[in-house]
Amino acid sequence: MCSCSPLGSVIFLLIISRIIQVSHSSAEEVLPPTIQKLMKGYNKYLRPFFGNGPVTVGMSLDIASIDTISEINMDYTATIFLRQRWTDERLCFDGNKSLSLDGRLVELLWVPDTFIVDSKKSFLHDITVENRLIRIFPNGTVLYALRITTTVACSMDLTKYPMDKQTCTLQLESWGYNVKDVVFYWTRGNQSVSGLDTLQLAQYTLEDHYTSESEAVYETGRYPKLIFHFQLRRSILYFILETYVPSSALVVLSWVSFWISQSSVPARICIGVTTVLTMTTLMMGARTSLPNANCFIKAIDVYLGICFSFIFGALIEYAVAHFCTLHQPNAANAYMYGQEMQEREDEMNGIVTSIGRQALRVRKREEILSRAGSTSSPTPSDAKEEKHSSQPQSCCTKSLSLLRRIVCFLNCCHVENPHYIDNYSRLTFPLSFIFINLLYWTYYLYF
Repeated sequence: MCSCSPLGSVIFLLIISRIIQVSHSSAEEVLPPTIQKLMKGYNKYLRPFFGNGPVTVGMSLDIASIDTISEINMDYTATIFLRQRWTDERLCFDGNKSLSLDGRLVELLWVPDTFIVDSKKSFLHDITVENRLIRIFPNGTVLYALRITTTVACSMDLTKYPMDKQTCTLQLESWGYNVKDVVFYWTRGNQSVSGLDTLQLAQYTLEDHYTSESEAVYETGRYPKLIFHFQLRRSILYFILETYVPSSALVVLSWVSFWISQSSVPARICIGVTTVLTMTTLMMGARTSLPNANCFIKAIDVYLGICFSFIFGALIEYAVAHFCTLHQPNAANAYMYGQEMQEREDEMNGIVTSIGRQALRVRKREEILSRAGSTSSPTPSDAKEEKHSSQPQSCCTKSLSLLRRIVCFLNCCHVENPHYIDNYSRLTFPLSFIFINLLYWTYYLYF
């Protein structure tokens, strides 16, 4: 059995070589004479100018469509026409007309091993046949075109969403040939990419695009790279109608409670709770179409947080006003209470003033006695009695002064009429909301 194994291998190789020769001869019989002459001795496994320097490959793109741009998956899907040109000295022929070949003949030629760097999923269209184009010119130039649909990763910064700009790229590299074997270049610079003028996008506007040439450095070497950059600006009109206007309307609706009587507890509570719950639902709906990334504090989240704070503040305002109303049932009692507190304060001021005057008289008396001490010195018993009488008066003055300050502080913190809270809120809430909106839109639109 061991002796037959080498013989069987030889026979198998002879059969395979014969089949290849037959298939090659049959293919040559089908091909026109010009193509037969070009293919004679042609080896598709060797690149052009093998051993004589790198082959230069020029590229151009035609963007047919950009179908979807996903913030959740951080990618975009585009359909492109990729055209590659290079010169193969082995394909030169006599004549002045180019040869357009069937796309299936590309299997007989050497083609660049170009790939899309950040592609997640790509496919070549094959209806009704594979969408390939091969054209050979008399000087040996080969034009190879493909129709590809690809989903490419695009890193997005969503901190200013939905007033953001995104810059995405389409990168083309050589898979196996390094810069010593293949050189890539854009055929017409920035004009190498076409189809963008007629491009229609759902939520974006194409602002700018440009091309660049670079090299990709890996462990296995340096490889040629072509990069197409395009900048997209998101259209904010949809988000204004969908999110910003409803959230602002809810804030204004929460201010209606300031014009409702404080005695109408169910009405004011209903408005406050309804606006809070509606705002919560709106915030949850705005987050469903965005990635759940903690690193992104988006502009729309900031605005929704501001609106929620104002709505919740309106509800808290009524709670404070109602709490003050419980201690002052009506405005008349509140007014009487304020008059009573004013009278108490005046009385306290009178007491403190009288004590101060008495203390002043005591000081004058001490000065007179000290001046008269040169003529007649007081007895020790009189000096001791006068000292004991002045100490309680000074302590009492300090205590009453401290009490007066405490009463004044409590009067400042006290709300004489709870209805004033609503009056103040009718002015402070709208002005604060307008001021914060000015800061918000100025920062996110111009910084």
